[in-house]
Amino acid sequence: MRAKFTKQSRFIITIAAALFAIGTTPAPAAAPKGPQISRSIARPLIAAQKALQEGKFAEGLKNLKEAESKSGLTPFDHKTIDDLKAYAYIKTNDMKNAEASWEAALATGACSPADTLRFTRAVFQLSYNGHEYPKAIEYGKKLADLGAASPDIYAVIGQSYYLTNNCKNAGVYMDKAIAATRKDGKVPQEGYYQIKLRCAFDAKDTAGEIAGYSDLIRLTNKADYWNALLRIERQDEKQDRNLLMIYRIMYNTGSMKVGSDYVEMAQLLGDAALPGEAADVLKKALASGVIAPDQQARTNRLLADMQKRADADRKGQPEFAKEAAKSGAGQLYVKLGEVYYGFGDYANAASAIETGLQKGGVKSVGEAYVYLGLANQQLKNYPAAKKAFAGLKGVTTMPPNILKLWALYAGTLGAT
Repeated sequence: MRAKFTKQSRFIITIAAALFAIGTTPAPAAAPKGPQISRSIARPLIAAQKALQEGKFAEGLKNLKEAESKSGLTPFDHKTIDDLKAYAYIKTNDMKNAEASWEAALATGACSPADTLRFTRAVFQLSYNGHEYPKAIEYGKKLADLGAASPDIYAVIGQSYYLTNNCKNAGVYMDKAIAATRKDGKVPQEGYYQIKLRCAFDAKDTAGEIAGYSDLIRLTNKADYWNALLRIERQDEKQDRNLLMIYRIMYNTGSMKVGSDYVEMAQLLGDAALPGEAADVLKKALASGVIAPDQQARTNRLLADMQKRADADRKGQPEFAKEAAKSGAGQLYVKLGEVYYGFGDYANAASAIETGLQKGGVKSVGEAYVYLGLANQQLKNYPAAKKAFAGLKGVTTMPPNILKLWALYAGTLGAT
């Protein structure tokens, strides 16, 4: 079952406070150098600044409107008045008029480079917060043209594209956000990848969903992402050996949450002549409380059967080891190693499988490398585990999607 995403879902991406600290800076004043305000508006403008500094915002706006009504104003006069008006509107929580005032200030053509950057940033944030996504995109791109785009700005542009149903450009800008974050030596936000995943989900793009969950796993290694990915991979799989491989990853990533999954995995392990491992899987299922009450008796019967078979395997293990040593091929050593693994004897499991691979003649090479990797992982020998999983690259008996899953799994080893 796929996760449900909606445009009403809470987005993880947030606009950083550094974008524009609206309302936290003192009221702007006319610059002492460069262009100067006209003498005709000096009195009402000074009165407005004084009122704003004292927190009398309604009075300040009244003075500013008086200044604005004077004739013969220069573009610099208008820019100064508009900036002060925007500040007053912000302080009175009138975001629409603040946005319009800064837009008007930009339109005067009298802005310094610093003013242009500040006003553009303000309109960008206000338009996004006001759900004016096309305008947020427009002003976000202007910030990029000014050389002021940060990962957050790219991400908000991407999110705005998503909210206007333009997933193609949403992906482009999320990729820009990811690249800019990594260039800064930081870890990208999950939300950057989640937007791309949501686009794939909306488009019913299964390949895109797989890629999205894989990216999020590389980023976070969270069990929920593993669970979602493996359920997609499992839904059309018919081969038992491939299903077992998927279940092994689900089990080892802690992403197996449903009792029926544990039971099916145990049955597949039993069919593969690995009752010891099957018994452990069932014990974990019963201990974790995921088995429904009406299924506990059946599960306990299956556990008793697997335990009985496992006990017989344990008794016959010394004889099995002798047979493996006499064999000219390595297949029996590999199988012996898998049995050792099921009993939790990881050192002997790794040793037996390595011996089998060295002897050659192994039919189940894919399974051999998987168990060798898992055994070394249990021994916390992560370099050896990664090396074993890397051996799967040359295996032709496993489908490409299963090989990719194990490569993804190997990349998470040792991660905390």
